[in-house]
Amino acid sequence: MADAEQSLVNGVTNLSVNDNDKGKEGGDEFAKGWGFSLPELYKLAVRFFKEKDGKALKLTYKDKLRLVAYTKQATYGKYRNDVSPEVGFLDVVGNDRRQAWQALGDMSQTTAMAEFVKQLDSLCPLFRPFTEAHSAEKQEQQRKKQEEEDRLRREAEEKERRRREEEAQKQLELQKQKQLEQEMQIRAALNQQTAVQFAQYAQQQYPNNKQQQDELIRQLQEQHYQQYMQQVYQQQLLHQQQQYQQMHQQASNTAPAPTQPTPASQQMAPPPTQQPASQQSEAPPQTNVNSNVTPNGPVEGTTEKKPEGEGHVPPPALLMPASVWTRKDIQSFKDSVKHCQENVIKIGSLATATVRVPTHEDGTCLFWEFATDYYDIGFGVYFEWTVSPSTTVSVTVSESSDEEEFDEEQDTKNDVEQGAKKDDRPPTDEIIPVYRRDCHEEVYCGSHAYPGQGVYLLKFDNSYSLWRSKTLYYRVYYSR
Repeated sequence: MADAEQSLVNGVTNLSVNDNDKGKEGGDEFAKGWGFSLPELYKLAVRFFKEKDGKALKLTYKDKLRLVAYTKQATYGKYRNDVSPEVGFLDVVGNDRRQAWQALGDMSQTTAMAEFVKQLDSLCPLFRPFTEAHSAEKQEQQRKKQEEEDRLRREAEEKERRRREEEAQKQLELQKQKQLEQEMQIRAALNQQTAVQFAQYAQQQYPNNKQQQDELIRQLQEQHYQQYMQQVYQQQLLHQQQQYQQMHQQASNTAPAPTQPTPASQQMAPPPTQQPASQQSEAPPQTNVNSNVTPNGPVEGTTEKKPEGEGHVPPPALLMPASVWTRKDIQSFKDSVKHCQENVIKIGSLATATVRVPTHEDGTCLFWEFATDYYDIGFGVYFEWTVSPSTTVSVTVSESSDEEEFDEEQDTKNDVEQGAKKDDRPPTDEIIPVYRRDCHEEVYCGSHAYPGQGVYLLKFDNSYSLWRSKTLYYRVYYSR
């Protein structure tokens, strides 16, 4: 009988569970009660049966026969002759195992596994502590696995964070490098524009002293750059405000007007805060009017009409800043201008004079000089992108009432109730904003490189003066 019992145990040595036939019946029950799914718990039970039989597990022959039959049913299903080994007539154990397997009939494999576990649990009290120990081991392995996954995830996140920081740092460095290159390009263009003027001025201030001349030129170039950046910043801020107002009007009007795009010349980063170019009265050099300059033509009489026959010209990508400076020889300047009556203008109180100077085909740069008697006057420079039929300089004097009517037209041109008014004026860029100048104390001078074909508008503003009229002495010319 002992040999028969040993044969029963050996009969389940090579048994395995077909994982493809896993069922869900009773799966939740075993997972809650044992901590394992039914297929896992069945594998653990078979392992316990093989290792502990005859040691910690003492079973009767009949119990062993039933357990072996459950393993056959769980592995192959219903009894089949093709999977059952040949049994001899005298093989008692073999015949008993076959009969026990046949007795299970159509029992499902899932039910056979469940019955094997229940039978083993009822026969051996040590089976449950065995499974609990393996369950604890399994949980520990899962915990370690989860910790490892969390560690790898944190390492991946840290690596990704460092990569993003490095990429952001590279982008920042590239942006700084790009801004530095742009600044160098702007400085080079400005320095090239004013190289001759600054050199002449430095030569006059420090003759025969090369070191001080170079130092003064560097200071003038730095001041000129800061003036340019401040002017660009002001223009950019103005256009942003205009765009905001246009967007607000489009949102409130039933027939919105199209928003004008910002010119490419104003697409620049805000510069550091500096004093505006128009408020600089010292340091820029005095221009030699006899060096390769040609008069810009005779001056016409005062007129109220805008020149006809002009066509619009698209603005360029970059509008260079103007160079401004002052000189002390105001009386000699007035004496040299007085002999030409066209260059002396009487500007009444509350009035504004506009000198229109078309670009000349032989010129590359416009120069201007002006002064007044006794009192200051407002001055600014604009460039009108239009094609003038002639190069004749003209002067327009307008009263304050004309300016107010123009402002009212600007305020009501988008009013639906007032009706739309067609605006055929050509595009105009501001080169120097209008500020009051102490031109009764010294001569104000300036120059600007032609940005293209168009008309310069020199504004002399006396609209702030209620009683005093001003006598203006001016001169404009171009250089080749």
